[in-house]
Amino acid sequence: MAEAIRLLLVDDHPVVRDGLRGMCESSPDFEVVGEAGDGVEAVALAKELDPDVVLMDLRMPGGNGLDAIAALASSGSRAHVLVLTTYDTDRDIMAALDAGATGYLLKDAPRDELFAAIRAAAAGESVLSPAVATRVVSRVRTAGSEPLSGRETDVLALVAKGRSNREIARALFVSEATVKTHLGHVYAKLGVNDRASAVATAYDRGLLGG
Repeated sequence: MAEAIRLLLVDDHPVVRDGLRGMCESSPDFEVVGEAGDGVEAVALAKELDPDVVLMDLRMPGGNGLDAIAALASSGSRAHVLVLTTYDTDRDIMAALDAGATGYLLKDAPRDELFAAIRAAAAGESVLSPAVATRVVSRVRTAGSEPLSGRETDVLALVAKGRSNREIARALFVSEATVKTHLGHVYAKLGVNDRASAVATAYDRGLLGG
C-alpha cells in the first residue's frame, strides 16, 4: 500500500482547519502532519515537517499565502502548494500561480474534487478548479489585447527612459505605490513579467513612439 500523502493545513480560521483535518483524515490516503494559522508559521512548519502538499489559504493576517508560497519556492521546499481559498479574481489566481503554487482550488469544491486535486498536486501535476481554469484560459487568450490607459502609457514611456519608480512618481505627481499598480496593469495587459520586456513589447506593438 502506498504511503499516505503528508498534508500541512494553512488557514487563519480554526474551524476551517478542523473541517479540513476531519475530511482528509477520513481517507487512508492522507495524513495531516500539521496546521498553521498564517503564512509565516506555514513556512516554518513546512521546513520542520516536510509535507508533501500544503493546502494554503491566501489572505491571512500575520502573513499572507502569496508571500508564503514565494518563500517556500525560494527555499527549495519539495512541498507542492495547493491554494484553497474563496477568492477567484484574476489577480489572486495569477499571482498565486506566478508565486509557485501547483494548483488553485476554491473552498466550495466537492470533497472528491479536493481529494483528486491533493493527489494530483502530490504528483507535481498542475491542478485548477473548473471555474479557475476557465478564467486562466480566458486571461491567456486576451493577454495583450486590452489597450493601455493614458496613464499606463505615461508610466511605460518613463520606464523606457530608464526612470526609477521614485522618479516616475515625482514626474507624474503620484505615489510610488500608484506607479507599481500601473506597472502591474501594464505587465498583465502586455503579457510580460518585467520592465525590460514591457518596454520591448510596447515598442514592438507600436505603443511607444520611435
